[in-house]
Amino acid sequence: MSEVTETRPPFIVGLGGTLRANSSTERALRYCLAAVERQGGRTRLFSAEDLDLPMYAPHELERTPRALELVKTLRDADAVVVGSPGYHGAVSGLVKNALDYIEDLREDPRVYLDNTPWGCISCAYGWQAAVGTLTQLRSIGHALRAWPTPLGVAINSADPIWDSSGELADTDQGKVVANQLELLATQVLAFAQSARETA
Repeated sequence: MSEVTETRPPFIVGLGGTLRANSSTERALRYCLAAVERQGGRTRLFSAEDLDLPMYAPHELERTPRALELVKTLRDADAVVVGSPGYHGAVSGLVKNALDYIEDLREDPRVYLDNTPWGCISCAYGWQAAVGTLTQLRSIGHALRAWPTPLGVAINSADPIWDSSGELADTDQGKVVANQLELLATQVLAFAQSARETA
């Protein structure tokens, strides 16, 4: 491992949300990444129009500029935090399609996201879809050879989580979500440092 790699702050990539900017999932991702930055990490978020990509086709070699940027950034990531809305009890097609582009890392020295911390956030209007979606995100992480963090954050959007300005509300539920997203940031950074030390 180079001295530069050892000394630079960990780079955490966030990915998820919907095509609607400032969705609940995007807000949660932004909060988590802000917590990463407060704890000394560097971040990059791919959300909304960043994820408006052609359907992934492994036999097609041409990639759009957005797709190339996503793959390049994930290649450089020390950890990834993925957030998805729960659509009909499952990960959204938008987020799954973006994750499918990780297949382009199959021949890298680090295949897919091998040994990479993987944080998960799900948002849905009801616990069943939120928890089911979170479970799927964790399974996808395992399939990509990543390390899902012990904590995954499932958010029930039916609860009063957000205030009128789009920030986490000063309510019991809002405080619980804030604490969970802070802890997720802590775990992702700790795993990233551990992965560096064992590389």
